[in-house]
Amino acid sequence: MNFERIQSKKIYEIVADDIKGRIDNGELQPGDRLDSVERLARQFNVGRSAVREALSALKAIGLVDIKHGEGTFIKSANRLSLKLSVSALLSMRPEEISELLEVRKIVEVGAAGSAAYRREEHQLPVIEEALQQMAVPISDGKLGEEADWQFHLAIARATQNNMLVDLLENIAKKTKQTMLETRRIWLFSEKVSAERLYEQHVCIYEAIKAKDAVLAQQRMREHLESVEQVLFHKEK
Repeated sequence: MNFERIQSKKIYEIVADDIKGRIDNGELQPGDRLDSVERLARQFNVGRSAVREALSALKAIGLVDIKHGEGTFIKSANRLSLKLSVSALLSMRPEEISELLEVRKIVEVGAAGSAAYRREEHQLPVIEEALQQMAVPISDGKLGEEADWQFHLAIARATQNNMLVDLLENIAKKTKQTMLETRRIWLFSEKVSAERLYEQHVCIYEAIKAKDAVLAQQRMREHLESVEQVLFHKEK
């Protein structure tokens, strides 16, 4: 039996996540000034250095503004900043995720069209299998997340372009982690659902199966733009 390694939180991350949670639930509003470092240290029963690290982390992910001589103030936050933990945001800043989504649009839209044109019959069941795994109940989130990644990877392989596959695999760590996190945020959204996410992938698959390169590119682009809209509240 395999067990996942349990990652323990650092003290400053606990403090930062608590403050972020208060922003998320509306207890702290944009423009509010936080208590001084000394007061926060007493409230959390931690050292002042831990509070300073927490505030620096919150500043790094864009949730607070530290004005020397005036204090620390809450800034307006996007959906992405509120849904991920501080540690996740520090390892993947919103700017990085935005850039990676742009890379995905450049690479994967083209890959979808190429896969539709070049895919072989034996590759369709591989994509189908990933789709079937994505259709499982949301309660089995990890299975759906892994299937999402395998779906996009299978499309890349169906292009018959080894360099493209190598490219995706070389940036796999960042790409996969970002896909998993964006999928979780998507499912947190009130405006979208797992069914809609699944349907978008089905539409991409159907276009590839029909060897319609133009439609495959269009549907991949629409899918990635939908992800971007959910994350950053962008309007079409």
